[in-house]
Amino acid sequence: NRILGEVEDQIEQILALAFENYKSLDELVPSGIIDVFRPATGCAAPALQPAVRLYTLLHDILSPEAQNKLCRHFQAAAKKRSKRHLIETDEFVSNGGEGNFLDHITMSIAYQKMKTLCLNISNEVSTDIEIHNQHILPSFVDLPNLSASIYSVELCSRIREFLIACPPSGPLPHVAELLIATADFQRDLVSWNINPIKGGVDAKELFHLYIVVWIQDKRLALLETCKLDKVKWSGVRTQHSTTPFVDEMYERLKETLNDYEVIISRWPEYSFALENAVADIEKAIVEALDRQYSDVLAPLKENLAPKKFGFKYVQKLTKRSVPAYVVPDEVGILLNSVKRMLDVLRPKIETQFKAWGSCIPNIGNQIPGERLSEVTVMLRAKFRNYLQAIVEKLVENTKLQNATKIKKILQDSKESVGEPDVRNRMQPLKEQLTSTINHLHSIFATHVFIAICRGFWDRIGQDVLSFLENRKENKSWYKGSRIAVSVLDDTFASQMQQVLGNALQEKDIEPPRSVMEVRSMLCKDAQIHKSNTFYY
Repeated sequence: NRILGEVEDQIEQILALAFENYKSLDELVPSGIIDVFRPATGCAAPALQPAVRLYTLLHDILSPEAQNKLCRHFQAAAKKRSKRHLIETDEFVSNGGEGNFLDHITMSIAYQKMKTLCLNISNEVSTDIEIHNQHILPSFVDLPNLSASIYSVELCSRIREFLIACPPSGPLPHVAELLIATADFQRDLVSWNINPIKGGVDAKELFHLYIVVWIQDKRLALLETCKLDKVKWSGVRTQHSTTPFVDEMYERLKETLNDYEVIISRWPEYSFALENAVADIEKAIVEALDRQYSDVLAPLKENLAPKKFGFKYVQKLTKRSVPAYVVPDEVGILLNSVKRMLDVLRPKIETQFKAWGSCIPNIGNQIPGERLSEVTVMLRAKFRNYLQAIVEKLVENTKLQNATKIKKILQDSKESVGEPDVRNRMQPLKEQLTSTINHLHSIFATHVFIAICRGFWDRIGQDVLSFLENRKENKSWYKGSRIAVSVLDDTFASQMQQVLGNALQEKDIEPPRSVMEVRSMLCKDAQIHKSNTFYY
């Protein structure tokens, strides 16, 4: 009995050795177990099947004790292989927090090894699935779930330790590769129908705090850039007649979105935090532009605020000589930049966020794109206000001399006055308009130039309309007004056509709303044109 007992113990030890090294069994090695650790393959060793048969002969395979004992052997095998894999990254988690001081290359190598660890652990589970599908093991041994529960927990623990020891500073390429490998491992377990594992790999949970900090750090860094722009880009313009600051900032925003694509493609909900950051940065860009061009904007802001014309203020205006307003080049750069933001740079960012937003389940109270829409509204309002202020300044220029005041010209152009006389009276105003349009063309981009010209045209038309509405019962001014409006229309249309050529569309030289209303008033049979569109 003693001898039989010893034999049985020896057999048990051999079986335990076989099961706990089931991926290292090799018929060609004298010991039966290879000494060199190598990647697992999905082929079960030939010795595994007879080992399982022998185990079933020695044990009551239906008893829980025998079943648990066999499962523990395979769990021990998983722990042993896991430990061998983890050795490759031990140096990075046992450095006492020195990971913060690693150079970029060393840090990149460390993250590459962690990525390889994820791939190797994933390979272990997938090969266990292949071995399991060969039906060599008893049905109660769920090898994939047994091993995955160990591999996933130990891998999660190692990644957490590694991230603490070598914290990622942002979604750099090597960091993104580890994040992808971690998320792919988690996804693979789900696709392989592995049961949920408590304490197992949860890629989002592992990287969450880092992602939040990255976004905040990027936000603060770009906001800081907006504070420093004035010295760097003052007086400089690009080929689009815009400030390079705007293009540079949007290039950085574009790079940021590209960096976070790897994260948001997996967890779209992070797009909300990123959108908030982008919206704050865009507002800071606009504020920086306002600061940079504050001197040239000051005269325009006088026209933005509602004026209270008290008696003393009117007295002051009548006594002083006001110089004509000349639109500075810097105002052109500013408006061109804002227009480029609205029409070219921002739509690309909005499109990206809309694509991400469409992938977000259970949105709740948050609406994708809401913050960006707020910025769009703010930008459009600012662009429109500055446009209107410029137009008002240009209209004020026409009122500095009697010879260019449209109402004065109309006042002196009664029914008895002939067409040549009216055209002569319009000549100073025509020359001023031509000069102004040429100057506007020299500093504004095409779309901004057209918007200002049409606004200017519409605003003078409003003065004509106001003049006629106060004299509805007196038709004596109608003939002169028709001629004056014709000169006005010809001047704007022909001069815009001359400076823009084929870049001008037919709709751009159609008379604006106020002029159409003037025409309707002057021609009783004319169809009344109504439009809800603005010139800007």
